[in-house]
Amino acid sequence: MEAVNVRIGLIDIDGKMPNIALMKLSAYYKSKGYEVERTTPIMAGTYDKVFASKIFTWSAMPALPENAVIGGTGYDLSIELFPEIDMLCPDYSLYPELNYSVGFLTRGCNRQCPWCFVPAKEGNIRPYMDIEEFAKHRDVVLLDNNVLACEHGLRQLEKIGKYGFRIDFNQGLDARLIDDSVARLLAKIKWLKPVRLACDTVSVVPVVRKAIETLRWHNVHPSRYFVYMLVTEDINSALERAKFLKGMNVDPFAQPYRPPDGEEPGDIQKDFSRWVNHKAIFNSVEWENYKPKQSLA
Repeated sequence: MEAVNVRIGLIDIDGKMPNIALMKLSAYYKSKGYEVERTTPIMAGTYDKVFASKIFTWSAMPALPENAVIGGTGYDLSIELFPEIDMLCPDYSLYPELNYSVGFLTRGCNRQCPWCFVPAKEGNIRPYMDIEEFAKHRDVVLLDNNVLACEHGLRQLEKIGKYGFRIDFNQGLDARLIDDSVARLLAKIKWLKPVRLACDTVSVVPVVRKAIETLRWHNVHPSRYFVYMLVTEDINSALERAKFLKGMNVDPFAQPYRPPDGEEPGDIQKDFSRWVNHKAIFNSVEWENYKPKQSLA
């Protein structure tokens, strides 16, 4: 048995959402009898071993001890947890305020969207975990990138409906894969948040329209869906999609595109996204008449 007086410090560099990698590291080292806790960069030097995780490229990198082990998509796509750690149930006590479970049913994606890190980091879609292996709450936030593209994912949808979990597919569902059979599965699920889709290019507008109509036909509730919109410098494309989604009575959420190096989006992308995401303004002011500074005053 290894010594039990080793102190492990875990640093969540982003602090915007529960960090699964850190929770799994916590579960692993606690099982070894080590003392594990979240800490700050300032206190990092007081621990025997420090792990830090950075999800977003734009999060500022703090000063850390030379021996700190750093990982995360926002730091290095090639760094992974060892399999015996990766497949553990997260230690939810690392975030005492957390009242839901979080995890992945599948990893990877079969799409090759040029703005997405997932293909480079995780490869093609593949089975990963069973919902029962990490769901310790009734409410579960799932971070799968394309759960509908994997037979394992579809079987998990059946299990989710059977056991009554309330689900949020936080990264969205692939509208291109929503047909009658998938919609029937989704209709049996209890939703923690509205169904999330994505409409990132004008070319997928007909597909998103059909998916929304199919979901509503099969009574997938709530029927007012949430749709991510990627906003590049092509504002005309974004405007066409925003008008389409408004006409479908769904809730668009505009996300200004950030390149892999984390460079800030342009002002027009930010302004357009504020216009879309401020629903009182979006529903009453045309984009052509939107004056950001006056509207935000």
